[in-house]
Amino acid sequence: PFKQTQAHRTEKFAEFVCSNSLGAKKETNASGLLKKELLMMKSSLIEEAFNNQLEAGEALAIDREQFSLRITNLIENDKNIEVSREEVLKIDPDEITIIASGPLTSDGLVGEILKLTEEKHLYFFDAIAPVVEKESINFDIAFLQNRYDKGEACYINCPMNEKQYREFYNFLINAPVNEVKDFEKDMKYFEGCMPIEALAKRGFDTLRFGPLKPVGLVDKRTGEKNFAVVQLRQDNFAKTLYNLVGFQTNIKWKEQKQLIRMISGLENASVVKLGTMHKNIFINSPRLLNKTLNLRKYKNIFFAGQITGTEGYTESIAMGHIAALNAYKLFKNEPMFDFPKETISGALCEYISFEGHKKFQPTNSNWALLPSLELPKAIIKHKPEKAKRLAQRSCLAMESFLAKNNL
Repeated sequence: PFKQTQAHRTEKFAEFVCSNSLGAKKETNASGLLKKELLMMKSSLIEEAFNNQLEAGEALAIDREQFSLRITNLIENDKNIEVSREEVLKIDPDEITIIASGPLTSDGLVGEILKLTEEKHLYFFDAIAPVVEKESINFDIAFLQNRYDKGEACYINCPMNEKQYREFYNFLINAPVNEVKDFEKDMKYFEGCMPIEALAKRGFDTLRFGPLKPVGLVDKRTGEKNFAVVQLRQDNFAKTLYNLVGFQTNIKWKEQKQLIRMISGLENASVVKLGTMHKNIFINSPRLLNKTLNLRKYKNIFFAGQITGTEGYTESIAMGHIAALNAYKLFKNEPMFDFPKETISGALCEYISFEGHKKFQPTNSNWALLPSLELPKAIIKHKPEKAKRLAQRSCLAMESFLAKNNL
């Protein structure tokens, strides 16, 4: 808490910026499969995330405050953990160390990592979505529904006709954005977290095939097909706060409020949190890291989390878990774990440590990371069945690996 970042708001550990940052739950989704693997590995963080989950259909949304409080209490009350609240400015390559300083690593520690790695940092920009009060949403217009009615309805949908969308779009692409600092001028966006204004500038229909796609969302009261739909997702246990799905933005705050209130059903929205954008830092992992997440040059130094180039909270938890296991194995002078490439966990380690990257960019968990399966053409074209087969193989590989290594 004595050295804050642009994104943090409290002094607690495990602070999330969005309730739905952990992504999908089902193992037929790559992110859901990663959660399954983490549960198999007995990850306490993922276990606690499920203990603090909110209703969000097929996504694992959490009560951010309760989760953070729980993790803080677990860490502070563990007799084997000493908490030192200070800025780290020196790394000793002779000590077994895990650097999990995240995408907003302080300038002082960045300088030390630069010296250690003899490498400049890459970076991209991450943007945070606005949050509104549920009671300020106009439910004469908005309606509850999951896409294609899958599961219990838990998303609030704000429909727009073509005229409303056109006005919204024109305002969005012309809205002023917050100026970035000199060291942030050369913006590089990660595709999975594009500011909505940057996404909109790719074309009039881009949002309608992205975060504002109307497919599978029809208000049963009217039966009308919509031109575009803005979805809102639960942000806390009390169901009083909802965040705008896909609305991460860097638009100036006054114009943000105007833009939000142009959305049908949000004309009187009470905005409790506005979108912000901040710099994310990651190292050149393909040049620097082994698959075991320690440096090739200094085997005692491990990196974990988003600073490795794995994008997402679940991915960061996975890399942290693997780095911790391997740091312990190194301490015991035992061979470190090389997770199977057929698992999402192992595939992520392989991706970030692969030296053949022409241009390294952060990645979420995704099916393309896994080795292909020899399947009939009919199944290859049927994505749900293909995902199911990949997930089955991954779970079997992980189960076998954990049993073999007594984990």
